[in-house]
Amino acid sequence: MPIKDSTVLPNRVGLSDINWQLRGVNSVKKQFLGLVALLCVGVVLVGCEPGADPTAASEQSRHSADEAEAFSEFSQAFIDAMLEHHPEWAIYQGHYDSAGEVSIPTEQQREANLAFWREWLGRLEAFDVDSLTPKQQPEFALLKNALESRIWYQEVFKNWAWNPATYNIAGPVAILLNTEFAPEETRYRLVMQRLADAGAYYEAAKQNIERPTLEHIDLALVRSQGIFSVINDDLLDAVRDSELSATEKAQFEQHFEAAQRAVRDWIDYLGALSEQWADHENPRSFRIGEDLYEEKFRLDIQSQFDASELYRRALAEKEALLAEMDVITIELWSKYFPQTPMPDKQFERIGQLVSFLSDQHVELDEFVPEIRRQIPLLADFVRDNDLLFQDPSKPLVVRETPEYMRGGGAIASVSSPGPFNPGAETYYNITPLEYFGEEAAASYLREYNDWVLQILNIHEGIPGHYTQLLHANRSPSLVKSLFRNGAMIEGWAVYAERMMLEEGWGDHEPELWLMHGKWLLRVVHNAILDYEVHVQGKTRNEVVDMLQTQAFQEASEANQKWRRLTLSQVQLTSYYTGYAEIYALREQMKQAQGEAFSLRDWHNEFLSFGSAPVSEIAKLMRE
Repeated sequence: MPIKDSTVLPNRVGLSDINWQLRGVNSVKKQFLGLVALLCVGVVLVGCEPGADPTAASEQSRHSADEAEAFSEFSQAFIDAMLEHHPEWAIYQGHYDSAGEVSIPTEQQREANLAFWREWLGRLEAFDVDSLTPKQQPEFALLKNALESRIWYQEVFKNWAWNPATYNIAGPVAILLNTEFAPEETRYRLVMQRLADAGAYYEAAKQNIERPTLEHIDLALVRSQGIFSVINDDLLDAVRDSELSATEKAQFEQHFEAAQRAVRDWIDYLGALSEQWADHENPRSFRIGEDLYEEKFRLDIQSQFDASELYRRALAEKEALLAEMDVITIELWSKYFPQTPMPDKQFERIGQLVSFLSDQHVELDEFVPEIRRQIPLLADFVRDNDLLFQDPSKPLVVRETPEYMRGGGAIASVSSPGPFNPGAETYYNITPLEYFGEEAAASYLREYNDWVLQILNIHEGIPGHYTQLLHANRSPSLVKSLFRNGAMIEGWAVYAERMMLEEGWGDHEPELWLMHGKWLLRVVHNAILDYEVHVQGKTRNEVVDMLQTQAFQEASEANQKWRRLTLSQVQLTSYYTGYAEIYALREQMKQAQGEAFSLRDWHNEFLSFGSAPVSEIAKLMRE
């Protein structure tokens, strides 16, 4: 867990500096009034005081230099060992030397993993962290967290035993097929090696499952059926037309058919498993409880706060957001409802205006084309306003979410290449709204109306996830790029939304700021409901009702959020945690630097540290 620093997470991050009577946005007057302390930087000079032994000081200096050099060598050796020991992890990082090897999830493999992680953790803890350079100390914290987290997940959390959705062969295969890191025939040979082990892989998976949750069985069924969107006749036809030898083509077809049988057998197993546990008197709950939740939060989020404290802050943020949305609603009421009396209750008047504006959206068949149209406009805005470095040679590719990735409760995501292959495509995945059925698709169009769709594209695309991950792959620190912190990644995407609106995207339209407030209510409710569901036992009806009546979400979004709450734990808190910490850090440094502050330079420097926890980035930027 990183050492706490002086970053002050504000009780809220709001919209209160907006002058709606001017139908625009004035300059920020007093951000976080009374909440964000002015950054005080203390410089400690270490030297030879009168009477000090210069020989001792020299010895200490040499020791620190030796320790720093040894740590650099250790970090590279550890990364090399990870790439060799975990071939699937390596594939996702853009490293393909062991791409044909499959980690069969047996008990022996788990024991080997534990031995591997413990050995490297012991070697890491032998370092004197105080002797490392300021840039190495966050890397030490990241590596320590990565190793401790892997050990905890395997020994304590044990999702390998109760979540069958963790087993899926499609992801690495799809990357090998879709990434041009080698000639086509070379990649087909690697895929063939992986398909050859599909039977052993799923047989081992069956042996692991003990008292699974019904929700994760269902997710596994959806995603396992999606495997056939990758291992299908199109792939077989492509191999037949390739330049592989006749013998290799025959071998590929043999392994291809065996892999398909293994997947079908796995799907049958999941179906029987679902029936078995649906009738069981004591199925496992998807709720993980307070103790596991707090520990998972500590390891996953790496915040300066614990889960219960963040939950309390999110509750306060919710009330402030509602108050500010109410100011906008009152200002706009006569524009949209000139003949209708304004309701006395806050929730009613905000909800009525949000609902009315939500009718303004694209048609179903224009949803994905509109996303494609907006991406270059966002890139132009970032460039024209000189907000941060944006690489025009690496365009974002909008595509339908692959079937093996669907069913988790989110309609949009980004798939980026790892730092070892930064030139590969980055994909903006959009699940076709038709996938959810006619009624839900209509609801999603209202949820992602003309204003919210812009915010979604900023979040997932430019300058949100896509831009941040591009910068992360350029970071000189492999440790910070490889061992990503989810709160920093999601927090940056939420921060980017507000920053773009502050800088003039949307011409300071109050309707856009109102919908941004609704979006932030979703972010805040992510943190609130994740804690209340897993720790306090909140029910589905309570969750859906709260999201619809107090966060103004459409039924489709509310129901999908419940599904996501049942399938994940803690991840939903990462949005608010990272956002609040990033915004607070920027405002502190802005106040400290005064007129010398450059937003572009601040963004580029912040993003240069990879995907490290915000608290660790804050130390580096201050030093």
